[in-house]
Amino acid sequence: MLPLFRALLVPSLLLPVIPRLAADATDLRGYTTASSKVERDWETRFRAIPEPARQRESMRILSARPHHVGSPYGKQDAEWLRDQMASYGWQATIEEFQVLFPTPKTRLLEMVSPTKFTAKLEEQALKEDPTSGQKSEQLPVYNAYSGDGDVTAPLVYVNYGVPADYDELDRRGISVKGAIVIARYGGSWRGIKPKVAYEHGAVGCLIYSDPKDDGYAQGETYPAGPWRPSDGAQRGSVMDMPTYPGDPLTPGVGATKDAVRLDRKDATTVMKIPVLPISYGDAQPLLAAMTGPVAPESWRGSLPITYRLGAGKAVVHLKLAFDWSLKPIYDVIAKIPGSQYPDEWVVRGNHHDAWVNGAEDPISGAVAELEEARGMGELLKQGWKPKRTIVYGFWDGEEPALLGSTEWAEQHAAELQQKAVMYLNTDGNGRGYLDMSGSHSLERFFNDVAKDIEDPETKLSVWKRRQLATLLAGSAAAKKDARSRGDLHIDALGSGSDFTPFLQHLGIPTLNTGFGGEDGGGIYHSIYDSFAWYTRFSDTSFVYGRALSQTVGTAIMRMADADLLPMEFGDLSETVSGYIGELKETRTKVADKIAETNRQIEDGVFKATDDPRAPLKAPKAEDPAPALNFAPMDNASDQLGRAAQQYEKVYAAAIAGGASAAQLAQANAILKDADQALLGPKGLPSRPWYKHLLYAPGLYTGYGVKTVPGVREAIEQKHWKEADQQISLVAEALEREAALVRKASAALQTAKPIP
Repeated sequence: MLPLFRALLVPSLLLPVIPRLAADATDLRGYTTASSKVERDWETRFRAIPEPARQRESMRILSARPHHVGSPYGKQDAEWLRDQMASYGWQATIEEFQVLFPTPKTRLLEMVSPTKFTAKLEEQALKEDPTSGQKSEQLPVYNAYSGDGDVTAPLVYVNYGVPADYDELDRRGISVKGAIVIARYGGSWRGIKPKVAYEHGAVGCLIYSDPKDDGYAQGETYPAGPWRPSDGAQRGSVMDMPTYPGDPLTPGVGATKDAVRLDRKDATTVMKIPVLPISYGDAQPLLAAMTGPVAPESWRGSLPITYRLGAGKAVVHLKLAFDWSLKPIYDVIAKIPGSQYPDEWVVRGNHHDAWVNGAEDPISGAVAELEEARGMGELLKQGWKPKRTIVYGFWDGEEPALLGSTEWAEQHAAELQQKAVMYLNTDGNGRGYLDMSGSHSLERFFNDVAKDIEDPETKLSVWKRRQLATLLAGSAAAKKDARSRGDLHIDALGSGSDFTPFLQHLGIPTLNTGFGGEDGGGIYHSIYDSFAWYTRFSDTSFVYGRALSQTVGTAIMRMADADLLPMEFGDLSETVSGYIGELKETRTKVADKIAETNRQIEDGVFKATDDPRAPLKAPKAEDPAPALNFAPMDNASDQLGRAAQQYEKVYAAAIAGGASAAQLAQANAILKDADQALLGPKGLPSRPWYKHLLYAPGLYTGYGVKTVPGVREAIEQKHWKEADQQISLVAEALEREAALVRKASAALQTAKPIP
């Protein structure tokens, strides 16, 4: 699951903001004046329907028992959701897939030197939280897709376990080869930690939640407060999802019963070493027993110990074994057929599976989706008929590896690329500010939706509240943009939720949203993510659940009913220009670092560490960074900017003049492929499943996005030939996008008034 509220990405601005053009200030984008009035009336009726009390009751039902992949209650939840959707008037069914989902058979962690200690690896049931005691149904604390293993080795502390941390250890002469590393959660997605550890020769990996990041240093711990208690631990997948998500045995195809599967040994995304998450209660004795240099100040957490790096006297024994059988997953799929464009689909999803009871993650988002569906069902009774087909999905298996969404998207890939005009995703939901992320051709559309939704606490629009939050706490550049720009920037998407296969594999224009930022807590992926916790410490009155239903439902209806798909390309052009500027800066920084290191080597001068006793390893000299020719990307970006400006003029004339139904249909058929034009047929280097050339999860960030990933990661890894090749490929994609926008303009160019 993604964080619900992140700092805004603010690209450098190389093109002027393209002004808004509309036939009338009250008109919706993609609508005539007359159709805007009709649509606004239906949207107003819809937003009055969602009820917080219904969301609360649905959460109580769906989170009543553990419902992980393959569990009895997981199937019951899917069947209940299907039946609810059918009762609202939707065509509802369940699609089943068979996926590899390992569950633990053996878990043992013990310190064998200098003293004996055996980790509990168990979370305490609390009388204040009734569902925390459902032990027989709960998945224990573990990391899915860890390797099997039985290893005994010295312990080395690696901070957050990201590549830069290993650079620091190497500089201090500390190797993890043959060791078991212990990393704290944070700094990157959890699956990166064992991946990097394995690449450096470690034989095992422990991941713990330090109270500095997720515990008593943040506030009162559960049940007195919302933060993680000492024996709380974070379950989660460590599959190498930046390579490909979904079932490890069926990359690129749906994991149906009869699908051809890889042998597990050939599944590259399964981790090669044993990996185990532990609580800070279990971690403290291990860390306290370590010797070796004192950890740098920025590496120290909040445990009452001296943080040391190792390797030294602390030796641990880690033994893990798993049941590697296939498990069934159940995707709930529901549809309302479109009245005018039945073969154009507006798709919306939220997952229903959880690591345990999952009230916040994901049920808080699923109950909002359910209320949207009920609201639309009520509108059907009143005579509303969406122009486009609306498809709602409740995905199974998101938590282990985006299983349900990926397998469904792969199984229906051709149909989705032909029909889907947008995918809108949510995950968990909380209290606070609206998160807006996704395809930048939808930036203006979603800004406009956000301006029509009332924030439950301030009674301002949720757009205005986010703008004010940016003005209060954003960077200087973000504050400037928030004051002067008509649209707030939306974030680019990396991974971590079910939008990934739709956007980054199939090129479906995508949005991801939710509320958060004012309900901090430390129950993520634990037995304490429960109805009791959520109703005490998060969106306790479910008013932000209602706001999410109103926001997403409005967006779905507005896209489904639009005369002309409401894409806008000025914001996309501006964002791309900013990305190119960032790439140039990244190349300069890498080049400067190489030059500075080479000077230090030549002069024999090395920066001292904060521990003068730590040995220093001299780095190797490198060839100077070559120049990169960004001209093809600059030229293509300029083409896109000019095409976007032309389209806005043609769009305004077509809407005002009344384009014919045939012209609108022709333009819609072009516009729906806005993100497909940005796909690279061969995908990204070393990971061809990811095909979008603007947005992808980073190879070493996981959830975190890498924009223009082929170019950016080649520069960061100093693969200069590859960087040049990727620049050419991205330039070609931007040229395709500019051509698509020009083609849409041509389809509308000869618009004549409707008789």
